[in-house]
Amino acid sequence: MAEDTFPDMASAIEVKEYLAYWFQLGKGVIMPKSQRVLLPNPVFEGERFSAIFEEYWKDILSSSEDCYLDGTEQTIKELLTAHWEIVNCGRCSLPIPANHGHPFVNLCPCADMPMWPNLDLPLPRLPISDRESLSRLQCRLREKEKREDEQTQNMQS
Repeated sequence: MAEDTFPDMASAIEVKEYLAYWFQLGKGVIMPKSQRVLLPNPVFEGERFSAIFEEYWKDILSSSEDCYLDGTEQTIKELLTAHWEIVNCGRCSLPIPANHGHPFVNLCPCADMPMWPNLDLPLPRLPISDRESLSRLQCRLREKEKREDEQTQNMQS
C-alpha cells in the first residue's frame, strides 16, 4: 500500500454527515474570503436533508475558499483527502476529523462549548426514514416473538 493511501479516508458522505451533526449545535461553516457563515436552518426536511442544507453543501464542495467548520482548523477540502477520517469524539461521541499523520491533534469542535455535552438535551442526529425505522422495529418485534416462542417450546419440552 502506498504511503499516501489510507484505507479509512473520509468520504464526502461522512464529511456531509459530520457537518450535519455540528450544524444542529449551531456550528457553522466559515467562508473566510467572502466573510460568510453557512448555517442551514432547518437541517432536515422530513426524511432528508433540507434544501438549504443541500444548497450549502454544494457551495462548500464547489468553493475555492478554504472553508472550515467553526471551532476547527481543518478545511473541508482537507477532510476529503486520504489523510483524514471521521471518528467519534471520546468526550461527546459526535463525529470529529482524525488526521492519520498526527493522531493526537484531533480536537473536537465541542472543545469551545463549555455546556456540551449536555445529556438533558437531545443529541444531534441524521435524517430518519420513517419507513426504515418502522421496518427495523418490525424486525426486532419478530425476533423477540421468535425468542419467546422458542423459550415457551423449551419450557414445554
